[in-house]
Amino acid sequence: MTASSLSVVIAVLTYQRPDDLAELIPLLREQAQAEASSALVSILIVDNDPSANASGWSYSDPQSTISYVHEPVPGIAAARNRALDSAGDADILIFIDDDERPSPLWLHLLLETYRSHDAPGVVGPVISRFSCDPEPWIVAGRFFDRRRLPTGTPVDVAATNNLLLDLRRVGSLRFDPAFGLSGGSDTLFTRELVRREGHLIWCDEATVDDIVPPARLTRNWVLARAFRSGNSWSRTSIHLADDGASRLATRLRLSASGLARVASGGLLSAAGVVGRTPHLHARGLRRLNRGGGIVSGAWGHVYSEYRRS
Repeated sequence: MTASSLSVVIAVLTYQRPDDLAELIPLLREQAQAEASSALVSILIVDNDPSANASGWSYSDPQSTISYVHEPVPGIAAARNRALDSAGDADILIFIDDDERPSPLWLHLLLETYRSHDAPGVVGPVISRFSCDPEPWIVAGRFFDRRRLPTGTPVDVAATNNLLLDLRRVGSLRFDPAFGLSGGSDTLFTRELVRREGHLIWCDEATVDDIVPPARLTRNWVLARAFRSGNSWSRTSIHLADDGASRLATRLRLSASGLARVASGGLLSAAGVVGRTPHLHARGLRRLNRGGGIVSGAWGHVYSEYRRS
C-alpha cells in the first residue's frame, strides 16, 4: 500500500450533543483536508440517539467527506459496531468522541505513527479540560489524570476516545453488546485485538482535549466512575479466560486484588480524614471504590453506567 492510497474514516459517536458536533466537525474537516495529499479521509457521524437527534444537523460538504448513520440500538457497543460496519473497504478507522477536540496535528501524528510501526492500532492521550473549576478535593484525588507514555511504547488495552485501528487486522472482531450499557466494551475489544494481533502503539503527541461538563465534576460521579472501571475490568478479564478452571482462578485473583484495594483505600482515606489531608482522603476513596468494583465484577455484578431511562 502506498501512502497516497490510504483510506481513512474518522468515526464520531454522538448522543444528544448537537453543539459539540458543531464545534468538532469543522476541526476534523480541516485536518482531513490537510492530509489530502497522503490519504483519503472521510468523517462518519454515528448517531446513537433513538430519535436521531443529530440527523437535523447540516452535513452539507462540497467534497462529500462527511456521512451520517443512525444506530437506534442503545449502548455504545452498538454505535462502535455500526462505525466498524459502515467503514466499508477503508484501511483505517479512527474513533474520537463528540465532546473531544483534537490538537492541530492530531490526525497527521496518528497516521505517521501508524506508518512507522507494524501494529494493529495507535493510541493517543486524552487530556481533561474543565468547563468550570472542579473542587480542590477532586483535583487532589487526580480523578481526571490519564496516562502519558513515550511515543512508540507498546500498550495492551485502550479506550476508543482516541484510537486508530487497522481494519484489515481487526477483521471480523466486534464490540460485545453485553458491555454496551455498562462500559468496558472497548477494554474487551482492544484486549482481544492485542491477544490476536500484537500490541497497540502509543503516540503521545496526538492529543485530544476532553471537555468535562459540570455534571461530572461531583464526588458521586468520580467515585461511581472508579467503581465502574474496576467492575468492567473484572468482567472483561473473566470473559477472556479460556475455560472454567481459568475463570475460577481469575475470579479468585481479582477478588484478592480488589479486597486489597478496598482495605488499603479505606486506611488511606481514614488517614486523610485524621490528618486533614484531602489528597489522601480522595485517593483513598478512589482506590476503595475501584477495589469494590473489581470484587463485584469478579462475581457477576454488572454496573450499568450508561443505562437510560
